[in-house]
Amino acid sequence: MPRTHSLDVIQQWPVDNAAAVVLSGKNPGEGDRVRGFSGDQSHVFPLASVTKLLCAYAILVAVEEGAVELDGPAGPEGSTVRHLLAHASGLAFAERVVQAPVASKRIYSSAGFEVLAELVSRETEIEFADYLAEAVFAPLGMTSAALVGPAGHGAQASADDLAKFAAELLSPTLISTQTFAEATSVQFPGLNGILPGYGSQRPNDWGLGFEIRADKRPHWTGLENSAATFGHFGQSGTFLWVDPTIHTACVVLTDRDFGDWAKPLWTELSDGVIGEVSR
Repeated sequence: MPRTHSLDVIQQWPVDNAAAVVLSGKNPGEGDRVRGFSGDQSHVFPLASVTKLLCAYAILVAVEEGAVELDGPAGPEGSTVRHLLAHASGLAFAERVVQAPVASKRIYSSAGFEVLAELVSRETEIEFADYLAEAVFAPLGMTSAALVGPAGHGAQASADDLAKFAAELLSPTLISTQTFAEATSVQFPGLNGILPGYGSQRPNDWGLGFEIRADKRPHWTGLENSAATFGHFGQSGTFLWVDPTIHTACVVLTDRDFGDWAKPLWTELSDGVIGEVSR
């Protein structure tokens, strides 16, 4: 595999372990998707809220299988699976407490993903961790990936395996192109809210489990990332973004909790990646 200078900067970051990989290419037949990598690709990291991307994908598989309905009731009264995936149900961050009317503001909620996981388990009669493994991990060959805690933040995986998921996001095979397009498009446009670690965003755009970059300032992606960029970051010092305008995905995993140390370094790395890919 090739190596690139833009990713090698992670070896100077103030962390004990870090791994990164960049993939690009629109179609599976374009050859080796990996444009560059750095660090131990087999080291397993806790993903924190990057977990939500994996769980959202499994929930979308459940929707396509007919186990649950995207606009079926779930969570608080008047809320649906769609509202929960888009953080528009009104549920609080960590508790199943209603803080706002449905679709009135964007309240980032890990509790909402726990509700969704329980719904899928109930309707499929399969424990959600097992359903996720069967629906996403097994078909993508993600052998190190596992949900070992809550659906909002309890997964772990290696960079190699998360890169396989990123490749799926570049050209979906597990869900339809229509469902994928909906998942990565803004749901309930115009909702304001707080992006954890980056403050109030007006609006705070979100898809179905995927955060949409849009025009948010400040943000955890690069200054050069397009508004169409989607993905997620985790408090364990992890992120995954996909910029569909350049058919490129970037995975970064570390073992140091997110904080002020990460903000300039993440932006610098992402802009470096985009600069290399765009040459």
